[in-house]
Amino acid sequence: MRIAVNTRLLIKNKLDGTGWFTFETLKRMTKNHSEHEFFFLFDRPYSSDFIFSDNITPLVLNPPARHPFLWYLWFEISVKKTLKKINADLFFSPDGYLSLSSPVKQIAVIHDINFVHRPQDLPFFSRKYYNYFFPKFARKAEKLVTVSEFSRQDIINNFNISYAKTEVVHNGCNEIFKPVSENEKKLTKEKISSGKDYFIFIGTLHPRKNIARLFKAFERFKKASGSDFKLLIVGEKMFMTGEIEKTYLKSAFKDDIIFTGRLAPKELHFALASAFAMTFVPVFEGFGIPLLEAMNCDVPVISSNTSSLPEVAGDAALFVNPFDVEDIKNAMLKIIENDDLRKNLIEKGRIRKELFSWDKTAEKLWEIISKVES
Repeated sequence: MRIAVNTRLLIKNKLDGTGWFTFETLKRMTKNHSEHEFFFLFDRPYSSDFIFSDNITPLVLNPPARHPFLWYLWFEISVKKTLKKINADLFFSPDGYLSLSSPVKQIAVIHDINFVHRPQDLPFFSRKYYNYFFPKFARKAEKLVTVSEFSRQDIINNFNISYAKTEVVHNGCNEIFKPVSENEKKLTKEKISSGKDYFIFIGTLHPRKNIARLFKAFERFKKASGSDFKLLIVGEKMFMTGEIEKTYLKSAFKDDIIFTGRLAPKELHFALASAFAMTFVPVFEGFGIPLLEAMNCDVPVISSNTSSLPEVAGDAALFVNPFDVEDIKNAMLKIIENDDLRKNLIEKGRIRKELFSWDKTAEKLWEIISKVES
């Protein structure tokens, strides 16, 4: 089988949630199925780190697809032409974009449809593109894969496609995430938080990640507890504008909020594994990989009770209403005041994490690919 893959999100040192899904699944599928040919379609110069095995042929297609108009050109002209040229049997797209004009069988992974529910969070042309084209991609796909039952039902209800056409393939967790020793925690805290305990958030500073309310909750927590806790924010500041920036600047405890920017996997591992607890309270999430990363590091989780997050966390999180600042604050107080609660969440996380792995993800994804092509 000749499988073409949209790999434009494999960008060295810039992998996000969808990028990691692409990386972890393709690394396994290409190595485990050496009898098949894979054509990786990039839209810019690529790193050799992403050429996982000898059965991969990397191709760079122009133009670089970094804007809605260029997305259209890339998929409807460059990808279509390439699929015909290489005589592809299948086009697999881990970020959901498809070539509507190509007759080749196609599988899309649509991780969530936050753009349907929160279009105001996106630039004008991006939200117009997503809401116009993604329903078409969903109908075009031979199979539509998503990462949670929540997203599956959301896509079915909003795009009017059949249940039978969809499949759920949960995310996994990078194997680097595991507990660290008390001494390693001490050294990490000395390095990044002046030796103080801290809560951690991981993710892009996007409006739907609810950072502004997290800042407000942290301020109330500091006033109520009188503690010297810090709040560590790990992720790019690309949306550090508007309400997020205003709330941060107004905070009486902004000096206790630490921005690390994007961290390399090893640095992220130590930062997370040394945290007192994770505070992950987005208003909308298709899966929530940081929850798994925290569980794998024996870090207790405070999580939103919305969208896919209860499905992922199960009984291994302290759930809050993400729209209620007081509720978030109270959870932060509970987790520092009740050591039994904290230990219980860690223990439940150790059990819960066993349900998810990239090996399982890749295996199920390959089953779907095989059925489509057979």
